[in-house]
Amino acid sequence: MVTMANIIRVEKTVHRNQHRLKLLFDRDDQLIRQVRRIGDCRWSATMGCWHIPYYANHLEFLNRKFDGQIRFLPRSEAMEKEVLTSDKAEPSRKVQVPPAFVEQMKMRRYSQNTIKAYTSALSRFLEFNADWEPEEIEPDRIRAYILHLVEETDVSASYQNQAINAIKFYFESVLGRSLDPIAIQRPRKAKKLPTVLSEEEVASIFKQIENIKHKCAIYLIYSAGLRRSEVLNLKPTDIDSKRNCIVIRDAKGNKDRITLLSQKALLLLREYYKQYRPREWLFEGVNGGKYSTTSLRKILQRAVAKAGIKKEVTLHTLRHSFATHLLERGTDLRYIQELLGHSSSKTTEIYTHITSKGFENLKSPLDDMDL
Repeated sequence: MVTMANIIRVEKTVHRNQHRLKLLFDRDDQLIRQVRRIGDCRWSATMGCWHIPYYANHLEFLNRKFDGQIRFLPRSEAMEKEVLTSDKAEPSRKVQVPPAFVEQMKMRRYSQNTIKAYTSALSRFLEFNADWEPEEIEPDRIRAYILHLVEETDVSASYQNQAINAIKFYFESVLGRSLDPIAIQRPRKAKKLPTVLSEEEVASIFKQIENIKHKCAIYLIYSAGLRRSEVLNLKPTDIDSKRNCIVIRDAKGNKDRITLLSQKALLLLREYYKQYRPREWLFEGVNGGKYSTTSLRKILQRAVAKAGIKKEVTLHTLRHSFATHLLERGTDLRYIQELLGHSSSKTTEIYTHITSKGFENLKSPLDDMDL
């Protein structure tokens, strides 16, 4: 019979941006003393285990170092041995997101993207707590999971917020349980400025696009400040040439809005329409249906590369550039907020930190020094 008394499970992890090996075993003072002989062996209260540096051939090295007195095995293999030696071993339970979670979001008319993102985030949380039934998970397990995300998986603050939103929605809207605010502490929001192109750079990108359909789509994103989903969801009837506007329907937050219709974009759209005759969607794929996000992204990437622009440019960069250029031309921030469809003016105010308008009248003190 295989005994687990002298077997340590080994699992690769990332701890504080370093590749480490977790050493997993039941508490045994003698075993701990032996393990601490390994160089740079540390205890992590967050992970609840000892851990050492990760290096090539670690299993061979560790087994040789302890002359076979302790066996080090990959976690999966060690878990198999535990099952073999357990009289009451149960098959592993596959964790599934409760159907009520998705149903609640659908009833509240959450967007498909939000449903997909929240479902993925909750699934990851439930996998972390696979030894508990979902309704039995306590707040301390939520705190442990958030720490796990921050310290071991190095996720962004944005994903951390999304995970908290999904967990909070599940507990409050599905289980009907209120959560202690301490268990769902939000990360400090990073104050990063978005990348913005100059008007000259935007024009240079447009000149690299020859296909009229591709050019129309990119024109509209910039000239109307559209999100990528918004331009792909446009229908021919959403272009109102008589009122010189574009109607954006069911945008973020299930809101409709009206934004600008550029005259240059309108002329190009008329030529495009004569050639392609789109039926349901303004921009359709070869076999019908909406044009794909991936194709649209590649169009922009190729144009940016041809233009020789070294900035990291995405489709959303065109939207940021649209707002910044309007502000630099003296457009009131309230109008920009409406055009972009921002719920809060605070979201729009970020563009006041980007604009370089007025910089031409400033001079660095260094330039007046006699050096």
